[in-house]
Amino acid sequence: MRLTRQTNYAVRMLMYCAANDGQLSRIGDIAEAYSVSELFLFKILQPLTKSGLVVSVRGRNGGIRLGRAATDITLLDVVKVTEENFAMAECFENDATECPLVDSCGLNTALRKALAAFFDVLSTYSIDDLVKARPSINFLLGLEEQPAA
Repeated sequence: MRLTRQTNYAVRMLMYCAANDGQLSRIGDIAEAYSVSELFLFKILQPLTKSGLVVSVRGRNGGIRLGRAATDITLLDVVKVTEENFAMAECFENDATECPLVDSCGLNTALRKALAAFFDVLSTYSIDDLVKARPSINFLLGLEEQPAA
């Protein structure tokens, strides 16, 4: 299983917003922090906003913020919003195979269990967990000056 670049940066956007807690985050600042284009982040922002993971505030002093507490947004929430397909093999697709074993295949069963385990693990990590795991995240993202030694 490989997550898309969109999912990777969606998580990073949410981490930025969580680290910048209490303030609106500008897409330009997030793009600069991660060295990625603003256009790319705006594309990712649409499903995050639609799902309520992010709230967008328009206007001159606008920006984005988390739609709910960082402790209440799991990696699974983000993955389900940003990934289009979880088919790990051709036989996961509705009509993609003519295999005679499709309804009783050991591989199909094993892959479904693996996907369920993957989802279970993602559901145990919140955006807050990721931010707190990196004490210097605000400095690394350019949100504050280098901490005094």
